[in-house]
Amino acid sequence: MSDTALTTLLDQVDADIAAYLESCVHCGLCAEACHFHLATGDPKYTPTYKLTPLVRAYKRHKAPLRAIKGMLGLLPPEVTEDELREWEDLVYDSCTMCGRCTLVCPMGIDIAGTIRKMREAWAATDILPDGLKEARRHVEETGSPMGVTAKALLAQIAHQEKEAGVTIPVDVEGAEYMALLSSMEIMGYPEVMVAYARIFSRAGISWTISTEAYEATNIGVQIGSGPLARKLVQKIVDAAEKLGVKHVISPECGHAYGALRWAGPNLIGRPYSFEVVHIIELLDRLRSQRRLPPGKADGRRITLHDPCQIVRRGGLLREPRRLLSDSCADFVEMKGAGITNLCCGGGGGVSANPRARTLQTAAFGEKMKQLDEIGGVEAVVVPCANCRGVFEDSLFEYDSDIEVIGLSELVAETMARDAADGKGG
Repeated sequence: MSDTALTTLLDQVDADIAAYLESCVHCGLCAEACHFHLATGDPKYTPTYKLTPLVRAYKRHKAPLRAIKGMLGLLPPEVTEDELREWEDLVYDSCTMCGRCTLVCPMGIDIAGTIRKMREAWAATDILPDGLKEARRHVEETGSPMGVTAKALLAQIAHQEKEAGVTIPVDVEGAEYMALLSSMEIMGYPEVMVAYARIFSRAGISWTISTEAYEATNIGVQIGSGPLARKLVQKIVDAAEKLGVKHVISPECGHAYGALRWAGPNLIGRPYSFEVVHIIELLDRLRSQRRLPPGKADGRRITLHDPCQIVRRGGLLREPRRLLSDSCADFVEMKGAGITNLCCGGGGGVSANPRARTLQTAAFGEKMKQLDEIGGVEAVVVPCANCRGVFEDSLFEYDSDIEVIGLSELVAETMARDAADGKGG
């Protein structure tokens, strides 16, 4: 293996990782938590098996008693670059870093977090799936993994304003909130911006979108590049401080939330001068303050998908349910709802990796079982744009006519209106 790859891999072994690698008792519980393993039954998709290159490098170079084991010829062989390339599909195709394996581990091993750190070695040597390389190239050129430029953003805003009769403020200094979006929302679900305009107008909130930092998705976290993740967080921080906002809104996007809210201050080496608030948190606050009075509830039989990075790893469990209690007349939970819910199969960069599509669709079969078990469900609320895209594509593959909707749009559609509704803040 190249010196860069080996050095980067070993650099990830801090005290926590060493403790994790020493603690594994090979009980196999993580296998039963992984949707890729559940869908295929293939033992290679056991989460701890995916850590094999890191385990071998650790045992050879950093583990206790390695010198004695070396003299006895008991050290594992060096990890080669060919093996690194061979392992790439397991590391990137069959792990969404959803954290369900971490949740069930009796030893408390953060398997998902360790996979994230492992990816640093692959990213450092550019051993990446073509789809993620393309997303990285777009980010380096435009700041967006889908290549969405500020010009394209403004065109979408102008179109939505004209179609919906709302005002979507841009680059407003001194606004209270700066809203981020994901590329998927801008290009695939631009009605989200209309929902924001209507909700914030109703609640009396001043807000804006920055043309210098509008993208929330952090491809650096997904591919495992700390330097790139840091650069993308810094871009948002710079724009927020330039506009002088008090809050930055993380959108319905999973990894964006974790990257900005939890990892961000550590990445840039200082606390923020503003608060990061997820859109679900903000909507729940406004609801509790009675600034979003409920109107006529949606009468369909509706369930909720819990995005892994927002609910299981982000802690926003009760907030979406409180919002749905006002917005839905017939809300029903799926089996395993909440922190144990199954991943959609496309997180962690998997949905941006066309090579993994067949495996991703198979993994979604486990989610399909949850939906089928409810019976008669007409719509599923998916408060993550990446999950939403995966749901739409996968439901088509499974010949299902369940409608997929975003939480912000549902709140906007079911809140009580007033005469000023429709005008942005």
